[in-house]
Amino acid sequence: MSDRTAASTPSGPPQRRAPLPSLTGLRFVAALLVFLYHTSYLAGPLRPTLPISFFADPDIAQPVADFFLPAGRIGVSFFFVLSGFVLTWSATPGDRPTAFWRRRALKIYPNHLVTFALAIWLWASATPLHAWLANLSLVHAFSNRPDTAMSVNFPSWSLCSEVLFYALFPLFIVVVRRIEERRLWLWAAGMVVGVAAMAVVTKQFMAGGAKSPFGDLTANQEWFGYAFPPPRLFEFVLGMLLARIVAAGLWPRIGLLPSAAAFAVGYWAALTAPDPYNFSLTTVVPIGMILCAAATSDLRGDGGWLTSRPMVLLGNISFAFYLLQGLVVFYGRPEVLGSRTYDTVPALGMLILLLAVNVLAAWLLYTLVENPVMKRWSRGRKQRSPQTAPRDTQPVSAGETV
Repeated sequence: MSDRTAASTPSGPPQRRAPLPSLTGLRFVAALLVFLYHTSYLAGPLRPTLPISFFADPDIAQPVADFFLPAGRIGVSFFFVLSGFVLTWSATPGDRPTAFWRRRALKIYPNHLVTFALAIWLWASATPLHAWLANLSLVHAFSNRPDTAMSVNFPSWSLCSEVLFYALFPLFIVVVRRIEERRLWLWAAGMVVGVAAMAVVTKQFMAGGAKSPFGDLTANQEWFGYAFPPPRLFEFVLGMLLARIVAAGLWPRIGLLPSAAAFAVGYWAALTAPDPYNFSLTTVVPIGMILCAAATSDLRGDGGWLTSRPMVLLGNISFAFYLLQGLVVFYGRPEVLGSRTYDTVPALGMLILLLAVNVLAAWLLYTLVENPVMKRWSRGRKQRSPQTAPRDTQPVSAGETV
């Protein structure tokens, strides 16, 4: 079978690939998992004496925190696999690496700079110079020093992995395109084995140092197995390979429902498996299944709730939604409400209200910063045309980053 996503026409270069709006909708689902994880904290990272969870009853607050503990890690893993998938799907032969890097820088840095500045202004002004310079440059997660790796705006650590992905993508895409179709599944299995190998290396060879506050590992193990960018390359390349599998028509007819069921089993396994095997290993295969099932559904024109206008809009603002969680959840909630907690029903209401505030803030950041920047500068001067929208404002490209 041939790759149907970059077919050439008699008149010239390959045409733009079919849009995958379901993947845009799925971006918000992944960002919501991270939000639920963050809002279930029993104590905030900025003010450890003040709770983040709204539930006053410890018999509810603790189980909720335990249930959503894997959600943040799984949501981030979803973003990494999704990045590889959509970047590969939207890539066209002949695209210059410098043009690609410009688009990706314009996609992530403006939002990062705004949230970085807000975090410095609101709480992080005392951050050591070495830490905020590393954070500003998006290399801070390469350091195993906690005061650097999780400095300033905490969620920005994952952007260090994305920057590494983008830096290597022009090389990786050449290699991935050369893989014979009959070997794609073998390579994809190899990436899953790589994820498992990184978990074993983390557990067996990275011990030492103080205990991590987030689990049973040491801080060094937590950093290497979760925040250090190079081990996350296996998830990114898995997404690239899955994009080729779908493009070649090799994905079996496994729909979203059985894929979601597999994800539920993987999530249950993450609840029971020890660190670091629950970081991404238990759910990386179901995540891949969901992405492939959603993409093939879009190609068949089946649509669904993920392709609805509200979900596509939420997907488009999900990057801003993710980056703003530190400001809204870790700073805004304690600053406005202090240590106030509530009975179950009011607590759920406050959680929904906090979600709405985060969504509104994300829409403002997307509308005022991210989207205008992409529309104005994502293409070179010679490529701009009033009739042609920038690559990264199309539905397929909306999932290209965290």
